[in-house]
Amino acid sequence: MQSVQAAAGYGPPGAAPGSGLTGRGDRRGVDAIPRPPARFTLTGHRSPITRVAFHPHYNVFVSASEDATIKVWDYESGEFEHTLKGHTDSVQDVAFDPSGKLLASCSADMQVKLWDFTLYQCVKTLAGHDHNVSSVAFLPSGDFLVSASRDKTIKMWEVTSGYCVKTFSGHAEWIRAVRPSPEGNLLASCSNDQTIRIWSVETRECQMVLRGHEHVVECIAWVTHPNSVQAITNPNAPTASSQNVDSVNATVIQNGPSATGDTVPLPASTSTVFLASGSRDRSIRLWDVNTGMCLFELIGHDNWVRQLVFHPQGRLLLSASDDKTVRVWDLKNRRCQKTLEAHSHFVTTLDVNRIAPVVITGSVDQTVRIWDCR
Repeated sequence: MQSVQAAAGYGPPGAAPGSGLTGRGDRRGVDAIPRPPARFTLTGHRSPITRVAFHPHYNVFVSASEDATIKVWDYESGEFEHTLKGHTDSVQDVAFDPSGKLLASCSADMQVKLWDFTLYQCVKTLAGHDHNVSSVAFLPSGDFLVSASRDKTIKMWEVTSGYCVKTFSGHAEWIRAVRPSPEGNLLASCSNDQTIRIWSVETRECQMVLRGHEHVVECIAWVTHPNSVQAITNPNAPTASSQNVDSVNATVIQNGPSATGDTVPLPASTSTVFLASGSRDRSIRLWDVNTGMCLFELIGHDNWVRQLVFHPQGRLLLSASDDKTVRVWDLKNRRCQKTLEAHSHFVTTLDVNRIAPVVITGSVDQTVRIWDCR
């Protein structure tokens, strides 16, 4: 595995200009987006792809599948590296710790596994959920891991010991995803009960319930980049009546306050206050977590929205959908900027490299595709 340097204008704030990848066209613009054709179509899984995730530092990524395996790939060459075996049912989610030394996975076999990614070996199996484990994520410190399950609970695990140290309860149905805030003091979760909940990590209390979606909420993503905040709060953003819709008929609906249910004030130290959510109702919503207000809604997908990832420079949001596309959304103008016909079947997952201009997607068609951004 080789480390990756930032391409000019693409990497995170502070990346050295000009220190990066070149040679596949002009891909280094600040808002470079995935464009056809795919550079590689990777085969090897025997069932639908459930999740893809880039390594935080090296030029590899992992793909998880309903075939109960995790595969490791080199995204520069498209070469297969290794298969991680250990789960006995569909692998639902994967996540790297901040160092990239550990990989967490969760499965319909009701287990969470921790892998030493340098050795490709399972080092811990965390048992405690009573049903399918659908989501897993490390807290920013890397010391704790959270998992969400069809058993309607979120569990927090201490990485070194493997012990469950906290359980969060409140959702009425299957929890589809859990994501820690960048500061690590809050958790966001989404569920088949059509709600999003915001939790205090310290107290385990539900701080807020966000309501507005009309179907299962499949995915959530915290807003972290200052450019995203500026775009989302743009006072000159078009409303639905003035929206200049592009050729793919993506539209935007401007919303007032949502019914938020019971809320309590968020901790005063919280600075990350915006969250994106995607649903089987085909919509994407942007929320002000401090107030519980839905700021606006992005409409355009023709089927379930499966995953959301913010562009590294913050001005764009990428979404994967069962309509077989990936859409790129301009947050400032609240419109669909690009529609990528990505796969021949449902697009279940995507990830955006934080350093190199590369996007990966996975599908029910059992393939993973690598896309150059330009």
